Amino acid sequence: MSERKIERVSRGRKLTSKEAARYRKLRAEIEAEKPAIKALVQRRIAEMKDLARVFSELKRAREDQGLSLSDMQDKTGIDRSALSKLETGQRDNYTVETILRYADAVGKRIVFELADR
Repeated sequence: MSERKIERVSRGRKLTSKEAARYRKLRAEIEAEKPAIKALVQRRIAEMKDLARVFSELKRAREDQGLSLSDMQDKTGIDRSALSKLETGQRDNYTVETILRYADAVGKRIVFELADR
């Protein structure tokens, strides 16, 4: 990833030495936090890919059984458009209960696993 040059905006006056020191300190703190933030983001992306794979498998199970989204709505009580968004990854705000209900409706169960990072 390439670093972008940050343009410094002047406020129409020079910073005092105290202000400049404060900003240098803040910049250093932010730079020190970047690796941890980047690692967290990468872990979350990997977790989201795992969940996307689960929804892809659930969708395949639904389709293999010839069930439409309307059928799934009847079986789960979950809105058809919400189900579609889950399957396509457009909805990332769902509960474990939602996943369990979907899986149950297609005769599957979700297995949770705790793993080291």
